[in-house]
Amino acid sequence: MAASMLCRRTAALCRTLKDFSSCKAVLSVNSPCGSLSQTASYNPKPLKLNLRNPYIPDKDSEKTPEWQKTARYDKKLFGRYGSVSGIDPASLWPTHEELEKIIAEETQWHPPIEVMLKNIEAREKEESEKRLAREKLIAANMAKMPKMIADWRREKRETKQKLKEEKARHIRLLAEARERFGYAVDPRSPKFLEMVAEIEKEEKKKKKLMKRRLREEQATGSDAPPAASS
Repeated sequence: MAASMLCRRTAALCRTLKDFSSCKAVLSVNSPCGSLSQTASYNPKPLKLNLRNPYIPDKDSEKTPEWQKTARYDKKLFGRYGSVSGIDPASLWPTHEELEKIIAEETQWHPPIEVMLKNIEAREKEESEKRLAREKLIAANMAKMPKMIADWRREKRETKQKLKEEKARHIRLLAEARERFGYAVDPRSPKFLEMVAEIEKEEKKKKKLMKRRLREEQATGSDAPPAASS
């Protein structure tokens, strides 16, 4: 896989160089008669290779630039001079880490068609499951809608009735305070609050007495003997 990728890159580079060498530059020349277009073919000079005495940099020398000591420059020398460069071709081959990186990049950016189809199928399945779950949730909520509306209306009626009772109780307490003290009392005054506390205490006592009477009446009714039949 890595070898095929290197071959493709080499072929692309050759095509680029070929297109670049065959391109034509358009030059504009100004003349009294107007603007003339002149085309000139680009013919680069051939690279002169000194195969008898090639330049091979000394990597141990301090005068040699650092960029001439890299593996990239070794590849360039081997590509230019071949075995004359004295470079081992095996050292130019990518290492295991580089091959794994190339394979990982190719797998990530150019996955096989089977993997792409599986990814599409998995994505469509996930979207379908989400849609079905949403439709199921909507159907369940729509089924609960009548009960929810009825509960909301009942709570609204209860709240309205409670507010009405509290308002009536407040008016009744104000009237009772006016009757007890002989003048209108501020609902925030300590006298009014004390009176309300006393009234609530009396109401609690009355409720307890009512509950006790009900229990006594129920107990008396259960202990009474049944009437004799004639």
